[in-house]
Amino acid sequence: MRNKKSIRNRGKQRRKNVIDLDITSLLDILVIMLVFLLKSYNSSGVIFNIPKDIKLPESVSQSVNTSGVIVQVSPTTIWVDDKEVLKLDSAKGRLYDHGNKRIISLYNELVKKKELFKRVEKSAQNAKKFSGVVNLIVDKSIKYSFVKKILYTSAEAGYRQYKFVVMGENL
Repeated sequence: MRNKKSIRNRGKQRRKNVIDLDITSLLDILVIMLVFLLKSYNSSGVIFNIPKDIKLPESVSQSVNTSGVIVQVSPTTIWVDDKEVLKLDSAKGRLYDHGNKRIISLYNELVKKKELFKRVEKSAQNAKKFSGVVNLIVDKSIKYSFVKKILYTSAEAGYRQYKFVVMGENL
């Protein structure tokens, strides 16, 4: 004999409960992710790898940097496009020329970069022209007299536009 109770409950067991899904929290997460992605989007296309021993000065400037050669200066080292050019604390021999205004190793590397840009410009049809822009990532503890030497060296190498990279305020 069959159990009457099981026959009565048979229809109820087959029906599945409709689950109400509250998507409000999912939409909140989606909006937060969208805002985060919009805030972190880099519209200039210029990416800087800043060494950990460089402390950038702060600024409220809103201008966007353009692409160019990147010169990074820490209290102990100078890099050009992530290539170490000069160790200031262990440098031997002559560091400056032109009346102690021009840094020799920095000048030589910037001239090499400029010549490379010129060769690529001549060989490729759609290549970017040499812009003469140097992006300076300078530690905030560097003295102005040394920054003047870097600017003079860059100008002597053919770079006429300077863009200082600073830490902006987060809005």
